Amino acid sequence: MTVEERPRTARAAGSDLERPAPAWLVVAGGECREMWVGGRGPVLVFGFSLLLSVVTYLLATDKVLNYLEQREAVNLALQVAVSVGVLLTIVVGADAISGERERGTLETLLLTPPSRRQLAVGKLVAALSLWLAAFVVSLPYVWVLGRSTSVVGPAVLLGGVVGTVLAIGLAGLGVIVSGLSSSNRVSLSVSLFVLLALFAPTQLPAGARQGWLGDLLVRLNPVASGLHYVGAVLVDGHRWTRDLSYLVSPVLLALLAVTVLVSSADRLLRLQRGGSVG
Repeated sequence: MTVEERPRTARAAGSDLERPAPAWLVVAGGECREMWVGGRGPVLVFGFSLLLSVVTYLLATDKVLNYLEQREAVNLALQVAVSVGVLLTIVVGADAISGERERGTLETLLLTPPSRRQLAVGKLVAALSLWLAAFVVSLPYVWVLGRSTSVVGPAVLLGGVVGTVLAIGLAGLGVIVSGLSSSNRVSLSVSLFVLLALFAPTQLPAGARQGWLGDLLVRLNPVASGLHYVGAVLVDGHRWTRDLSYLVSPVLLALLAVTVLVSSADRLLRLQRGGSVG
């Protein structure tokens, strides 16, 4: 490299270092700070850890539950962690826009440089940070229940993949409902109703899910099909590729939610409430 080329290269490197971060990432950082520094994030994660502590204690010590094999115990704890973890993301997503409207901060937010699409993506990423925290908190509980088996590694990987896909879909759905709702109360109510409707089939007896109709209902439900896939690998010992078709609806939900959120950001992030839900 010649002497003349060195300053030019140094300037190019300096310009790369000074390049600003993407706007959506800046928005996500601000939303995360608001949620985790003096916000409700630590409270929600603390409540989540208490619930997992109770579930793990019962699975490990209660005589009624001792008949469960360790694989089944790990599967149950992991499914609780995924279910409650994605519940937290949809609750945060449901407050993302309607909450800003009610607090009178949406107008100020819309006057900032980031576009509405970037604002929507930043809010989605901030909601997903709650799932990430919940997943990290669940890892010691999974290890405690499965430490003497080889199921811990697959359980962690399954929970991370399936839980993240479900979290993206449900958090995106929560933000969409929040943008369409006339109030924060309506947004939270609609989001929780949708979540309960998605989780209801997972509580049906195993017999009710047998046959082609029961299997079809499970496959069409993103939450039920995702949790079914986890159980098939951990408890039934199926190969990871055998039941991949059960992940179609969770992946489609995630893709559809992100697509609708990005393409409809201008309509969702507005001060007027026309075309709202409820």
